[in-house]
Amino acid sequence: MKKILIHGSGHKETSWNEMISYMASKEEIMCPNLSSILAGKEASYENLYSSFVKYCNQIDGKIHLCGISLGGILALNYALDFPQKIKSLVLIGTPHKIPKVMFAFQNLVFRFLPKSVFETMAFDKKGTFALGNTMKNLDFNGKVSNVQCPTLILCGQKDSANIKSANYLSQNIKDAELKIIENTGHVVNEENPKVLAKILNEFYMENL
Repeated sequence: MKKILIHGSGHKETSWNEMISYMASKEEIMCPNLSSILAGKEASYENLYSSFVKYCNQIDGKIHLCGISLGGILALNYALDFPQKIKSLVLIGTPHKIPKVMFAFQNLVFRFLPKSVFETMAFDKKGTFALGNTMKNLDFNGKVSNVQCPTLILCGQKDSANIKSANYLSQNIKDAELKIIENTGHVVNEENPKVLAKILNEFYMENL
């Protein structure tokens, strides 16, 4: 059964590489490049999500979804819309509601950064702004209780922006398990890949 690992907006699919090296059943793992699956369309959330839906729906059978940040938002959105396709869900540093003030400040900072800064990110400068502007009203409040699959919520201990959301998700998704990863910030897959792989290997063994 395929395990889909979805990166965040600040990184690319290669951000999973080290963690994958510690994973069991590597041949089952798929890491879509979010920019590539857009296939040239504008990087709005609507376009990105519809491209992600198409990507997942072409895979036979049920899938395990694991996303960090933006990747977690896409995974959660898909799990709510296509419950019949989901075997399990892992959400890492994932906001259940876009924090508008923080997002507005982030966009302001991005506006003054040179284009070269965005080369290591999922989208170029124009795409990053388009995505941010179309995500600001996303809100899964009251909807997450409809998630029906085994769910694991992960958050770095130092990821202060998402700790509150991690607690909300774990309290409002039926039987969801919450793990806070010590001495780790937002980018858990790069900051603590070995610990993350151990947690995921155990979770997937329990949810074959």
